[in-house]
Amino acid sequence: MIPVLSTVDQFLQQMQTHPINWEEYPAPGKWSPKQIIGHLCDSAQINLQRFIRCTYEQNFKLIYHQEEWVALQRYQEMPVEDIIKLWQLLNGQIQRVLDDYPPDRWQVTCDNGRYEPSFNTVEFIARDYVAHMQNHFKQIIA
Repeated sequence: MIPVLSTVDQFLQQMQTHPINWEEYPAPGKWSPKQIIGHLCDSAQINLQRFIRCTYEQNFKLIYHQEEWVALQRYQEMPVEDIIKLWQLLNGQIQRVLDDYPPDRWQVTCDNGRYEPSFNTVEFIARDYVAHMQNHFKQIIA
């Protein structure tokens, strides 16, 4: 099992004991914690599409232009509670999809390379997705 929801829950628990200035930019050109959670919403949306499409096709290309998505969705202007709720809902859906994933489709690949082809299996993408969230949690909680 891929621990998507338990990873989200761990972060939400850590938030209770670590004060976070959601609006603060750590440095010029860097995202605020609020934008990082927004970015994780975007990542969830893109990966959910990958997981679903890989059940019926393979080797398709689906990339994520993160700077453009974060800017266009204006996460900095949204209430952080709304962003967190969206992120929780998206991850709940990812967990439901992965919990019942067809066993014969875990090794199907899709191309998520932005500048050159980069084919990865569903299993790799799912595990990398959880690691990606954990890395961003460290940025926020630091």
